[in-house]
Amino acid sequence: MTDQWQTLASLVDWLNRSNGTSDHETAIRVMKVGEEFGEAVAAYVGMTGQNPRKGITHSAEDVAGELVDVAVTALVALHSFTRDPRGTFEAKLARIADRVATAEKSP
Repeated sequence: MTDQWQTLASLVDWLNRSNGTSDHETAIRVMKVGEEFGEAVAAYVGMTGQNPRKGITHSAEDVAGELVDVAVTALVALHSFTRDPRGTFEAKLARIADRVATAEKSP
């Protein structure tokens, strides 16, 4: 099985070859995270039927798929800001887990 980080690196390489690596492209990759987040929100609104004119238009599976798009897009963008995206991600995740563990120990 291919490591997810190898797959992400392949996606980044493809984007770099297709779109370049200018400051503008880096900014677009960050903005794309916001776009994907908006799609996740729209799917959730559709799942809950919050728009009475449209009713229920999405499923939990649709929301899950959009959330994966958000995560992948963010991890692709991360490659533009560090030489070690995996290490950066793992270190940040460990700090978050430590914060939660500390909070759980507090009265």
